[in-house]
Formats: sequence, C-alpha cells, structure tokens
Amino acid sequence: MLIQLAIKGMLVALLALAAVWASRDANKYRKLAWVTLFLTFDLIMFGAFTRLTDSGLGCPDWPGCYGHANPLQAHASIQAAEAALPDGPVTVVKAWIEMIHRYVAMGVGVLIIALMGVAWRNWIRSRRRVQACAVTSPWLPSFLLFFVCLQGAFGAWTVTLKLQPVIVTIHLLLGMGLLALLAWLAARHSPHAAVTPVGRGLRIPAALALAVLFCQIALGGWVSTNYAALACTDLPTCHGAWLPQMDFDNGFTLWRHLGKTGSGDFLPFPALTAIHWTHRVFALVAALVIGWVALRAIKVEGLRKTGGWLLAVLVLQVIIGISTVYLSWPLALAVAHNGCAALLVLLLSMLNYKANLATAARAASRMTTSVAAA
Repeated sequence: MLIQLAIKGMLVALLALAAVWASRDANKYRKLAWVTLFLTFDLIMFGAFTRLTDSGLGCPDWPGCYGHANPLQAHASIQAAEAALPDGPVTVVKAWIEMIHRYVAMGVGVLIIALMGVAWRNWIRSRRRVQACAVTSPWLPSFLLFFVCLQGAFGAWTVTLKLQPVIVTIHLLLGMGLLALLAWLAARHSPHAAVTPVGRGLRIPAALALAVLFCQIALGGWVSTNYAALACTDLPTCHGAWLPQMDFDNGFTLWRHLGKTGSGDFLPFPALTAIHWTHRVFALVAALVIGWVALRAIKVEGLRKTGGWLLAVLVLQVIIGISTVYLSWPLALAVAHNGCAALLVLLLSMLNYKANLATAARAASRMTTSVAAA
C-alpha cells in the first residue's frame, strides 16, 4: 500500500515537473519554486473543500483508505460503513475527496524534496568552483522539507484524532506557513524592481500585518473546525445584540474533542457564539492593519503593484466574509474565503520579502560608501 501511495504522489509531482521542464524559463529552479507554490495554494484550497464538505474522515484511517491505496480497492468497506451510518462521515464521494487531498499533499512533498536536492547540488558545485557566494543558501529548502513533514504529521493526527479542533486548526496554520515560506523562496529566486529607500519603513508594519493575519486565520480555522460559521446569522449584530450571550471558557478550551467541552459534555451554543463573535471582531482589526500597510505600500516605488493587489484581495475577502453571513455560508463562498486568506498570506509574504530587500540594499550601499571613503 505504501509503495502504491508513493507512486501516486510521484505521479502528481511528475505532472508539475513536466510543466517545469516544458517552460521557456531559463532558470528551471525558479520555475520549480513557483510551480510548487502554485500547487501548495491548490492544496490549501482543496483542503478547505475537504473540510467544508465534511470529508476529513472520508477514509477514517491513515495514510491509506481502509488499508488500501485508493477508494476503489476499499469500495466494499466504504459501502458497509455508509450503509451502517448513511449520514455519517464515510461515503464513496467523501473518500475520494479525502484521498485526492492526500495524493496532492504527497505530490507537494516530492516537489519540496526536489527543491532541496537541487539546492544542495548547486551549493556543492559552487563550493568546488569557489563561487559559494553566488549561490543562494540551501538551508531554506531543507527547512521546508522538515516543515512539510510536520504538516503531514498533523494531517495524520487530524484523521486519527477524529477532527479534534486544535489539531485541524494547527494543520491549517502550518499549511499557510508552508505557503508563506514557499513564497519567500520563490521571491528570493526572482528579479524585483528596485524599492525606494522609504520602503525600509514598511519592514516592521509588513511583519506586523502578517502576524495579525495569521491570528485571524487561526480564529477562522477555529470557527470552521468547531462548525461555528452559522452561530451568528445577522450582521453587524449577533442574535440582535452587540454583545450576545457567550461562553468563552468552553469555546476557547483548546484540548477537547469535536463538539464537546473539556469535561466531555456537549458544547453549548453560547460557546459557538463566542467563537464566531471573536473571529468577526478581530476581522475588523486585521482589515484595518492590512489595509493600512497596503495603502502605505501603494505609495512606495517598487511596492506599488504588490500593495495594490493586497488591497484588492483584502476588499474581496471582506465582501466574501459578509456574504457568507447573509447567504448562510454557501460552499463556494466558504472555499473562496479560505482562498483569499491564502492569497493574503502570499502577498504579505512577498511584501515582507521586498521590504527586507530594501533594507538589505540600503545596508550594502552604506557599506560600499564606507569602504570607498576609507
């Protein structure tokens, strides 16, 4: 079974590698980094679809499906589980959704191994030619391999611990973190327009905006994993009040089973209200901080395009967030909400890289001036 699963993951990766090989880009490593980034974004989107269609336990074991490499081989077991519990988490469709998600995840893992292997090969070759300074350090691709393995471990625990909310939320955050790291890697190997010196002033605000965004994603993941999206169906109030009845203690007890309190009782509805309300209120904070950073970036030469895209995606995310409440959280909008969050992570990671690049360029310029003066 493990060999069959590995083959499927390699087939997904081979499709991506074929796109890299067929590309006209002379820098194949840069192309590989961007293709891996694109596939990771797709994986996050499909992961959201998997979670929102309640397919996370479509195959209730890991890494296979009832001990098999695909749902076709496990068809009898899936049908038996579906017959025993027709409204349960196991159906043929959900099993395929879950396994496709795993296949794509394995494909991303293979691509990251390729990124690390090529990076180390280039590094070793450059050292032999006494040109190590001309080749980017391979430590980031190496860290990416560790990171994707950690992400895979939480993916496994998501299944084996039966969608425990804190595990699923961490799994989401790690996926977003992987996207941010890949965006940084891709940016590092791509040409960029020169950023004016004022861009240095965005280094801390951009980092703050990214941290705030991850806090908001964590709260959004907590809403989704606790099925609290419909806990407040009116806007801007919740249950007709600005401060509805809420149970923060049970709502934000991290280590507990899905739908249960820490003591094992059923989770009360005020706890779901507290989860939803907190996400909604902090969304205002996140929107203000990210919007402020985007507007500042738009005024900086070299950051204008990234800032413009960041502001546009932020506005779209706010519109989708409001629409999900008024339209009672339709699946397409919920997946798009996750996708926009991923785009915000990507764009803010790029903005952080460029702001740091401006700082590094300024430091190099000062060093050159000092040496010339000496």
